[in-house]
Amino acid sequence: MRVPSVSYLGRLPRIILTAALLLSTGINSNFLFPDRVFAQTAASPRPAGEAYIVPFVTKRLANGLEVIVLKDSSVPLVTVELAVRNGSFTEPPEYHGLSHLYEHMFFKPNMAAILNECDQRPEATLISVCRNAFSLRDQIGDTSYLRDSNKLSVYNGTTREEIVNYYYTTTRDYLESAIKTINDSVRFPAFDPEQLEDEKKVVIGEIDRQEANPFGFLDRELRKRLFYKYPSRKDPMGTRESVRAATVEKMRTIQSRYYVPNNSALIVTGDADPETVFLLAEKIMGSWKPRAVDPFKEFPLVDHPPLEKSEGLIVERPADTLNGEGGENVFVEIGWQGPSIGKDDAATYAADVFSYIITQPDSRFQRNLVDTGLVASVDFGYYTQRNVGPINLVFSCRPDKVKQALAAIYREIDAFIKPNYYTDEELSASKTILETRDLFEREKASEYAHTLGFWWSSTGIDYFKTYHQRLRAVTRADIERYLKTYVIGKNHVAVALMTAETRKRINLTEADLIGGAK
Repeated sequence: MRVPSVSYLGRLPRIILTAALLLSTGINSNFLFPDRVFAQTAASPRPAGEAYIVPFVTKRLANGLEVIVLKDSSVPLVTVELAVRNGSFTEPPEYHGLSHLYEHMFFKPNMAAILNECDQRPEATLISVCRNAFSLRDQIGDTSYLRDSNKLSVYNGTTREEIVNYYYTTTRDYLESAIKTINDSVRFPAFDPEQLEDEKKVVIGEIDRQEANPFGFLDRELRKRLFYKYPSRKDPMGTRESVRAATVEKMRTIQSRYYVPNNSALIVTGDADPETVFLLAEKIMGSWKPRAVDPFKEFPLVDHPPLEKSEGLIVERPADTLNGEGGENVFVEIGWQGPSIGKDDAATYAADVFSYIITQPDSRFQRNLVDTGLVASVDFGYYTQRNVGPINLVFSCRPDKVKQALAAIYREIDAFIKPNYYTDEELSASKTILETRDLFEREKASEYAHTLGFWWSSTGIDYFKTYHQRLRAVTRADIERYLKTYVIGKNHVAVALMTAETRKRINLTEADLIGGAK
């Protein structure tokens, strides 16, 4: 399953993730890719007639808020998450990175917290912010729940291309307090100008760290070219310039467009009764006013144009950022524009199955590239997106083997659709691995809330309900259609990362990178 927990990288192959994950705002690497040791433990596939169903229940409130509950009483904990269809896919250049900045502001004191504090200050009527808070008392209601705020100490948020989420994990006794905290943060943000300026500095610091890391830099350069007309729509981090230009007014615009109940989901996992959650959601968030017009109808997604030609780029970095065990390495990432949810769902299932076939250690792909010593590591994967999901292949190798490795990789790609490239057993095992991984992730309900949020936002929860059924139905013909439509013989972008000295020594060309050299 293709569920990222990354603020700006998306679902990249493990070689880049290993070095780049720490750059984002709430990352769990196992959430993207199971360890290969785990992947090899997959047993025989589930019987064909046996249905696999994730036992979550949903209810849509009158204001459009979708409430999703997955009960798991194995431990007395609950995770309460708010998922919002926001992120870089909503961002024109002037809002580039501001969904991420908004995420930072979400956890700042809101008007409910200010009201609670002002109620305890005799001079409050003389303070303008308190007068503003008092004017919202009827909407905010009782703030005594804030006495439990220290019980909600496990919290975080992430920003990605097609979702922004916020969550609290606490004991089951504080379920209502967690929902109230999220409600007040989303409906009554304060957006203090001084705090906004402080958070700009924090976000710019994250951008600095991303660009200082060669892996993050490599991927960002690829995405700029893969989605060349609207690069801001695929880069949640933003630029220093766009973040510095953020204003309170822009934060309010984001709130009014996307932070509305009919563009949000409340997700609760853990030791919580669904009916209790539904009642609390109605009681606390039922009065949240919906937006009159669906934001994606008023502000439709852009259409990323297809690549007009393949493109290669060599990025030079200092040696001290690239030296690995045994000496200097070269890193290469190749990207294609893949399928979109809602336009070619069948290809997304085929993409998942094929990715897991060729990333298993005993696959032909791995044997011909890793076991032969051509590359140190190689990965291939598709990242589910509603608005054009990227397909990425990434590898590292020694400088003297780059050209040979590239030639071998393109030979492997051309061979993907040959009847003997993978066995029926590998096809079946890949489906089992994907299903087993999802079962494994459900063991930690606090993490599974993010899985549900991702699927709800990027694909719609109905897609997820039938995911395993559709996955098990994938055939060789489906995989071949996917590969012919999006990968084999299709325009792509390839970016190589190396030192200036290495580039001069090995004489790598753009033609080598894109597979044009023979």
